[in-house]
Amino acid sequence: MEVTLETALAFKSALVLAVFVVFAVAERWRPAVDSPLLVRLGRSTKEAWRRLTKNVGLFSLNALLSPLIVIPVTYWASGFSFGLRPAFLDGWWGLVVDILILDLWIYWWHRANHEFPILWRFHQVHHLDELLDTTSAVRFHFGEVVLSALVRAVVIVAFDISLTAVIVFEALVLASAIFHHSDAEIPGWLERPLAKVIITPSIHWVHHHAIRADTDSNYGTIFSFWDRLFRSKSSTERFAEMKIGVERMRDRGFVRLLWAPFGRQPGAAPPANDAPKPARR
Repeated sequence: MEVTLETALAFKSALVLAVFVVFAVAERWRPAVDSPLLVRLGRSTKEAWRRLTKNVGLFSLNALLSPLIVIPVTYWASGFSFGLRPAFLDGWWGLVVDILILDLWIYWWHRANHEFPILWRFHQVHHLDELLDTTSAVRFHFGEVVLSALVRAVVIVAFDISLTAVIVFEALVLASAIFHHSDAEIPGWLERPLAKVIITPSIHWVHHHAIRADTDSNYGTIFSFWDRLFRSKSSTERFAEMKIGVERMRDRGFVRLLWAPFGRQPGAAPPANDAPKPARR
């Protein structure tokens, strides 16, 4: 049985919407960290609304640019073929292999965003968020989104990955990101076995810990075994008072976040092997 493009698009829309609604409600009903930065009806601070506006603003900008850059690049790449793809990779088995290939790629792409200063300039916009919730999953600088699409196109062409497989992968990535960025309280008896296979909040919140050693770890997006395989799993366990953000830096306003990759980097976190520099206030 093959997955059609129409089925993949319907799957993506339904899965992402359902996961977002479930965890957006859950994190406000029973948050793991009841932060004043979390927007909750009847008890939200001005800072919480400002943060929400920034995250939604970044997402909206990417949504506007996607049809102009990301979608055309992806469409072109998936339509280009060297004709070398084995026949046994058709159908469901091929879809599973493609998802594993793309998830391995996004692991290394994510890791590169932390290890190369030019990429970190863009990626730190995501990490400057000082609380994690469902909106953090879509808070990215448009420069990172464009660069990611261009690099992913090379992988799509190299492995002759279909547009359908890319769309299914995007659905799983978005659903996974919403889940592991969410502030919903997940019972330990459920999260512990899940964490052996997929990225959960207990794993990804450590990645957003404002300590560089933890920030440079736990790079997985869908599957958690890549970090164990490539020895990038942090030994730190999530705790309620864990400070989220970038070491020695504070979050910025919307316009300053857009300009951040192109301006000076006072206090910006350096590559993993360098000592952090003090922030300028």
